[in-house]
Amino acid sequence: MENRGEIISADLIWNFGEDIKQVAHPNQFTFPFYYEPHELSERAVAQLKKYLSEQKDFEHNFGLIPNQEGLVIGKMFGVLVVEDLNGQLCFLAAYSGKLANSNHHKRFVPPVFDMLTEGGYFKIEEVQINDLTKQIEQLEKNPAIKEAEDFLAKEQYLMEERLEYQRQKAQKAKSERKQWRKQAESELEGAVLEERLGKIKHESLCFKFYQKDLINYWNIRIQFAQQRLQKILEPLIALKEERKNRSAALQQKLFSEYSFLNAHGEHRSLQSIFEQTIFEVPPAGAGECAAPKLLHYAFKNRLKPICMAEFWWGASPKSEVRKHGHYYPACRGKCEPILSHMLQGLDVEDNPMDAFESADKEIEIIFEDDYLLVINKPHDFLSVPGKTLIDSVYERIKKRYPKATGPLIVHRLDMATSGIMLIAKDKETHRGLQAQFIKRTVKKRYEALLNGTLTNKKGKIELPLRVDLEDRPRQLVCREHGKHALTIWELKEVQDGKTRVYFYPITGRTHQLRVHAAHVEGLNRAILGDDLYGTKADRLHLHAGFIQFEHPSSGRTLKFNVPAAF
Repeated sequence: MENRGEIISADLIWNFGEDIKQVAHPNQFTFPFYYEPHELSERAVAQLKKYLSEQKDFEHNFGLIPNQEGLVIGKMFGVLVVEDLNGQLCFLAAYSGKLANSNHHKRFVPPVFDMLTEGGYFKIEEVQINDLTKQIEQLEKNPAIKEAEDFLAKEQYLMEERLEYQRQKAQKAKSERKQWRKQAESELEGAVLEERLGKIKHESLCFKFYQKDLINYWNIRIQFAQQRLQKILEPLIALKEERKNRSAALQQKLFSEYSFLNAHGEHRSLQSIFEQTIFEVPPAGAGECAAPKLLHYAFKNRLKPICMAEFWWGASPKSEVRKHGHYYPACRGKCEPILSHMLQGLDVEDNPMDAFESADKEIEIIFEDDYLLVINKPHDFLSVPGKTLIDSVYERIKKRYPKATGPLIVHRLDMATSGIMLIAKDKETHRGLQAQFIKRTVKKRYEALLNGTLTNKKGKIELPLRVDLEDRPRQLVCREHGKHALTIWELKEVQDGKTRVYFYPITGRTHQLRVHAAHVEGLNRAILGDDLYGTKADRLHLHAGFIQFEHPSSGRTLKFNVPAAF
């Protein structure tokens, strides 16, 4: 890697402050989207956490100190263990976004690109755009605009009123002419009949011509009112167009100059990184997360990345599930495209999900007839094929019952969840079972072991959910765009710091029980082994243990119960 002439700030280099010679180095660099922190990362994180607990360098309300002033904002922090040019291990630290309303703090690496630098082109152009906004706001207060808008609205109302009156009048006249025509044809004949029918036709043409003239007359009046308003709005429209163009040009300049290094020393702009993704343009905050900051600074200063980890510090946001002090992977939406470029040239661990073994998983059939199956799905086994993993309930059932028709899978369980699933052998049975799920007449009960203790005996959780577009498959609590999600829960026992509960999901949203358990406004106790919303364990301790439904062919009520294996 070329020497880029950077002088590394001593404040940004963290020494371990302990003997780490006996700690074995990892064989490969951390796969940032699914990992177990290496011991070196854990020791670095412990040191950073100690600093955050004791520091006086900045004031930021993480929500950890009661009655502290300022808006509560938890933060994602990251550490990157590196080897310097002398072969010595040290580490770097970073935070996502801004901290204490600043991009710069002496113990943390700077942003890859700081658009807030005083005197920089962003700040200069921002002043110009803000000035345009002030001019626009001033013009929008012009009373002549409201007057012209009201005049146009009044003209449009009068046009509709007059045309509607004429339409009704024409309809009535048409009905009368129809009666006259019938009467004339029954009472008159010859030239007299022809004369009468000619008069009726002439009256019909007069109505048509008058209606056409009336429409033209009102169109001219409306056009005049629109031109009057347009003339008043022209300066405002011109300023808005100028602001739009300057903002777009500024955004494009930022995206093109905001570039990231990889281990080969290659730069790539934010714009080019995202143009091939579903976003097409970089989403807000792209490149401001801890991982890109850390790697870019390391590559820029010829530091060799060894391993990394990220953790949450502070209170959880209202929408996401974030636990104080817990490790988290890099986000998929904003970070995966960037890190896919930045990690080129490093020997990175394989994605463990790509190498997931399912050959030893067995599907237990607990009921079967000519129409359907009731199975017990093992944990860590897909319901349907994924992007990289094909082995699943669907594939196994399709091979076992090649003559079965229809979609087979009536409903799904998360890969990590074990328990009862219904399989339809034909399309008609599938429709009948799905209709029961849609009408919510199917009764289900899940059993879960929570990481923590509860005191209440039962309750309900209503938190609307939607997918986190920037970090699929995570779900967010979103009261504006989320789908209604309702869970009834019941405490079974508390033992050894864990709580066993029954969940009765009334709705069936993705990750509903996992989020409702872990969210601060839910039970605030993650399900044991939940690697998305809690901490990893031997497995996710969530099991679909009971189901009751009506057999779509016989109409008989069927109930099945499979005890949890935990």
